Amino acid sequence: MRLSRPGTDPYTQRSARVVTARRLLRRRHRDQMGLFLAEGPQAVREALAAGLVVDLFGTVAAYQRMPDLVEAANADGVGVWPVTEGGLSTLTETVTPQGVVAVCRHLHLDDVRQALARRPRLVVLLAGIADPGNAGTVLRTADAAGAGVVIFPDGAVDPYNGKCVRASAGSLFHLDIVRGGSAQAIAATLRDAGLKLLAADARGSVDLDDYADEGQLGAPTAWLFGSEAHGLPDSLAQLADARVRVPIYGRAESLNLAAAAAICLYASARAQRRTGSLPEPGRTR
Repeated sequence: MRLSRPGTDPYTQRSARVVTARRLLRRRHRDQMGLFLAEGPQAVREALAAGLVVDLFGTVAAYQRMPDLVEAANADGVGVWPVTEGGLSTLTETVTPQGVVAVCRHLHLDDVRQALARRPRLVVLLAGIADPGNAGTVLRTADAAGAGVVIFPDGAVDPYNGKCVRASAGSLFHLDIVRGGSAQAIAATLRDAGLKLLAADARGSVDLDDYADEGQLGAPTAWLFGSEAHGLPDSLAQLADARVRVPIYGRAESLNLAAAAAICLYASARAQRRTGSLPEPGRTR
C-alpha cells in the first residue's frame, strides 16, 4: 500500500487539504471548482474506474481493509491521503462514515445533443426534482433498467449533492448525465431526435399496463418525471406523446417518485428487451 504521505501523521480536520475538500459539501463551491465528493467504497470504486478521482482521503484502517482502492488510485496517479477519523467525518454527511471519500471531477454534459449522439433508447428527464435521495435512487434504477441518459434541467436538484451521489450507489458514474437547460427545450430536442415522450402522471389518461399490452413501449423513449410534491409542470406534460399513470390496484393513495419511476422504466426495459434493443440481463451494453 503506497500512501502519498508515508511516514507522516494523517491529516486532521484543520489540515489545509481537508479544509479545501470540505468546501465541496456546498453546491456553490462544487460549481466553482468543478469537483464533488463521493463517499464510501462503492462510489469510490466506480469513480476510480471512470477515471474521475482527483484525491482520495481515507483512514489508515480503511486503506488496510480496501487495498484494491489504494492500488487503483496509485495506478492512476491519484493522491492517496491518510486522514484521522475526525478529519474524515468533516468530509462526510453520514452518521457512520465508511472510511473513504474521493474528490472527483464533474462528469456532466451541458448539451443533451452530446448524449443523444450515442443514440440511447431509454432516457430520463427529472423536472423539478428537489429531493436528492429520490434523484439518486432514480439514477440507480435508470442504470439498472438500461437507460443511457439522465437529465437534470434547470430547477432540479444537483446530481453532485452528497445524498444523491450516495443513493445512486455508483450509478452516477455509469450514465451520461446532462445538467442545466430548459426542461421544455430539452424535451423538444428529445422529440426531434426521434424519442417518444412519456409523462409519468398520477392523473394521466393512459394506463401503463394497457399501454404496455398494446406494444407502445418498445420504441426509443424518454420518460418525464416531475417532483413528488407538484408533479410535472403542465407546460412540460403537454409536450408528451402520452400522460401515463401507474395503476393502483390496492388502497394506497399513490406511489412515491422513486417507486413510480422504477415501474415505468422497467416496463420500458421489458418491452425493449423483447425487441432485441436491450441486452439480456447481466450483459454489458
